[in-house]
Amino acid sequence: MQRTFAPFILTQFASITSVISGSMVFIAIPWIALELVGSAATAGLVVAITGIPGLIFAPLVGSVIDRFGRKRTAVWVEFLTAFTALLIPLVDWAIGLTIPLLIAIGIARGVVAPGGGTARKSLVPDVAEPAKMTLDRANSIHEAIFAAGFAIGPALATFFIALIGSTNTFYVVALMGFLSALFAMLIFVTEKHEANDESEKEPFFIYALQGFKILFSNPAVFVMMAAIMTLAVIYLPTEMVVLPAHFTALGDPEGLGLVISAGAGASVIGALGFEKLHKRFSYAAILRMAVLGIGISMFPLSFLPPVPLMVFFFFFLGLAWGPLLPLLNTVIQKKIPANKRGRVFALEMTIWHAGPLISMYAVGSAVDALGVGPVYLFLAAGVFAAALLVSFNRYIKQLNT
Repeated sequence: MQRTFAPFILTQFASITSVISGSMVFIAIPWIALELVGSAATAGLVVAITGIPGLIFAPLVGSVIDRFGRKRTAVWVEFLTAFTALLIPLVDWAIGLTIPLLIAIGIARGVVAPGGGTARKSLVPDVAEPAKMTLDRANSIHEAIFAAGFAIGPALATFFIALIGSTNTFYVVALMGFLSALFAMLIFVTEKHEANDESEKEPFFIYALQGFKILFSNPAVFVMMAAIMTLAVIYLPTEMVVLPAHFTALGDPEGLGLVISAGAGASVIGALGFEKLHKRFSYAAILRMAVLGIGISMFPLSFLPPVPLMVFFFFFLGLAWGPLLPLLNTVIQKKIPANKRGRVFALEMTIWHAGPLISMYAVGSAVDALGVGPVYLFLAAGVFAAALLVSFNRYIKQLNT
C-alpha cells in the first residue's frame, strides 16, 4: 500500500480548529457569567449545569460513532456545535444575554460538543495506518496538536474579549467550528471494523452501555480512567473557576490567557515526547511521572505568585500533563476492538464532563467564602494525594502488557 499522509494531516487540521474553538469557550463562558453577576460560585454553577448534557449524552455519542461511522460523526457534530456558538452573540444582540439564557445555550452546545473529539480519537488508528505510523507516534502528534489548540484558544479568547467583547468572541468560536467540520469532510479513509460483533444486534440503549462493560472488564484501562477522573474532579476547577476568579479580581484577562497558554504550550512538548519516553520507560512509569508531576507543580501555583512565576510553574505542569493523553489513547486503541473504541472513548469524555459537575459549584462557593489562595492550596494537596493512590495501584502494571 502506498504511503499517504493526507487523511492523518486533515484529521489534525480538524482537531486543532475544533480544540481552539472549544478552549475559547472554556475561558469565555465563565468570563461572561462573571461579567453578568460577579460571582465565582455562579460562574462555577453555569459551567457545572452546562456540563450535564455531556454527562448524559456522551455514552450515546460513542454508540453513534461505533454504529454510523467515525468520520461522519466528526463532520456533523462540528457543524452543530458551531451553530450553537453563533447563538450567544445573536441572542445578546436580539434580546440581551442573561444567566438563564447562557445556561440554555450552553446546554444545547453540551448535547453535541463531546462527539467531535471522541470521533477523531477513534479515527486515529485508521488514518495512522495509511501513513505507516506507530500508534505511539500518531497519538503523540494527535495530542500535541490538541495541546497546541488548547494553548492558542485561551490566548485567542482573552484577546478577542478585550478587543470585541465576550459575547462577540463567539463569532470566532463558531468560525473555528465550521472549519473543523470542513476539514473532517475532506478525510477519505477506510474505517476498520471487526466482523461478527454480536453487540451490534443489541437495542441501541443496551448497545450504548457496552462501553461500561468493556471498561470494567479491563482493569488497566479502568485505572487510566481513574487518573483522568481525579484530574477532572480536583484539577479542572482550578483552571475553570479559581484562576478566572483571581484574574477577574485583578482585571487582567491577558494574564489568565498567558498562564493557561503556557501550560498548554508545554503540554505540546510533553505530548510530542511521549514516543521517546516510551522507548525508555514503561507505560506504568509514564503514568506515575505524569500524575505526580501535575500534583507537585500545583503547590507553588497555589501561593498565587506574580504572572511571570505562574507562567513558569504552569510550564512544568504542562510538561507533566503532556504524555498523559497520548498514553490513554494508545492503551485504549491497543486493548479495545475498533468496533467498541468509540464507546470507550465516549466514557473518557463523560468523565471530563462528570468531574466538574461533582466539584465546580463547591469550589466556586469556597472561593467566594475563603478566597482563592486557601482553596487552590487545598486542591493542590488533593491532586497530589490522589496521584499517589493512582500511581501505586497494583493494576497499572497491566498497562505494559
